[in-house]
Amino acid sequence: MFWKKQSSSNREENSAEKDAKVRELGTAIGPQTGRSLKYCSDACLRRYLEARNWYVNKAKKMLEESLKWRATYKPEEIRWHEVAHEGETGKVSRANFHDRLGRTVLIMRPGMQNSASPEGNIRHLVYLIENAVLDLPEGQEQMSWLIDFNGWSLNTNIAISTARDIIYVLQNHYPERLGLIILYSPPRIFEAFWKVVRYFVDPKTFQKIHFVYPNNKSSMELMKTFFDAENLPSEFGGKATLKYDHEEFSRLMVEEDVRTAKYWGFDITPLNGINGNSEAVVIPEPGSLASAAS
Repeated sequence: MFWKKQSSSNREENSAEKDAKVRELGTAIGPQTGRSLKYCSDACLRRYLEARNWYVNKAKKMLEESLKWRATYKPEEIRWHEVAHEGETGKVSRANFHDRLGRTVLIMRPGMQNSASPEGNIRHLVYLIENAVLDLPEGQEQMSWLIDFNGWSLNTNIAISTARDIIYVLQNHYPERLGLIILYSPPRIFEAFWKVVRYFVDPKTFQKIHFVYPNNKSSMELMKTFFDAENLPSEFGGKATLKYDHEEFSRLMVEEDVRTAKYWGFDITPLNGINGNSEAVVIPEPGSLASAAS
């Protein structure tokens, strides 16, 4: 009984120490305005601290670099019509279900790669990550990735340099956003690619990566712990059907663009795009919000 009380006390003390470090980091980065202020929530500060093992100075450096990146790259201003061509084959899309922990799921099918543009691939993925973050239920900070290797080959694979850049953006500007990565049925030839790419993956992210094979009972049991078979597509051993309809997904993303704009505090005007595709144009609000993001 005494041990349990002591353990509870230690947890409370540890929680108080972390709360203090969140406040310390907030003070260290100084006053923020506009979108940077909205971005730097307590939950955000905790993610950066967690990524840097709760060292405030390291977390501060990491966060400041992210704020600079967001000010120049402006990921929240990317609109679907800018990246829709990258998504025509459904190589990356947001699933219509969540995992058992309520996390948003991104489905990736590298065998359907349709572009050799490094920047196009990265920008498309960043757009979907930003969207997935806004789709997270309250209290949930992480998402899950399901990667289906059906049809994958070295000919359809992205360049190692692009994979490295994607990993860099994910680890440095979206810390602790990934809760789970499933590499489903990768072929043997993938091992050569993985042996190179794995060196770019930090230990925290590496622990979240699971190789799953349909003929391996233990790995399929792992899938059941994370996903409901009724929702999970058959491509991942589930009972549902995975069908990507680009027009339908585009309509959804245009609606999501409006929601994103409202969240970040700027106006958006839907327009009819070329060939009947919906587009949306960002109209930044005047004043501090626009100037803070420039």
